[in-house]
Amino acid sequence: MGAIGNILFSGVGGQGILLASEITAYALLSAGYDAKKSEVHGMAQRGGSVTAQLRYGDKVYSPLIEPGKADILISFEMMEAARYLPYLHKESKVIVNTQQIKPPSVAMGQVAYPENVLDAITSLGIQVVTVDAFDIARDAGEVKAANVVMVGAMSNFLPMAVDVYENIINTRVPERFREVNLKAFSAGRQISS
Repeated sequence: MGAIGNILFSGVGGQGILLASEITAYALLSAGYDAKKSEVHGMAQRGGSVTAQLRYGDKVYSPLIEPGKADILISFEMMEAARYLPYLHKESKVIVNTQQIKPPSVAMGQVAYPENVLDAITSLGIQVVTVDAFDIARDAGEVKAANVVMVGAMSNFLPMAVDVYENIINTRVPERFREVNLKAFSAGRQISS
């Protein structure tokens, strides 16, 4: 298995970041890796920033990722991706949802949503995969499955077979949502393959 891998999940409350990180952590554990996860909920109920840090490898002692050490940044909102750029290194991969969720200060007209956020991310010379997770999830049958679309897009960068993720989705997602989440995962996976 080798070195430690570091995955940083970022977004805002209500986007399903915690479920996405849970599916990924359980998939890694199921594949034989040691995995540790930490979550910061912040003002999640009010659309505030939410992050989850996940580290995996032969033996992991801490879930916390140092700046400059994230191998993968999976961001569910563009501005949140920009917020965590200091965590990346030149070999990092960024999977970013193209959705913009304006924070209250922008919605109230106090500040403007930053322009060219995606350009700032892609200008770093690192691999960036853009995903319109909201539309893809809607096509799969449920917009709330956008988080699993993002997991699918990220899955191509992790050393696990598809069936490992599918088994975790089948055991961790309530039965009435399983089929749509499996479709969402598959659709997301096709984006970055």
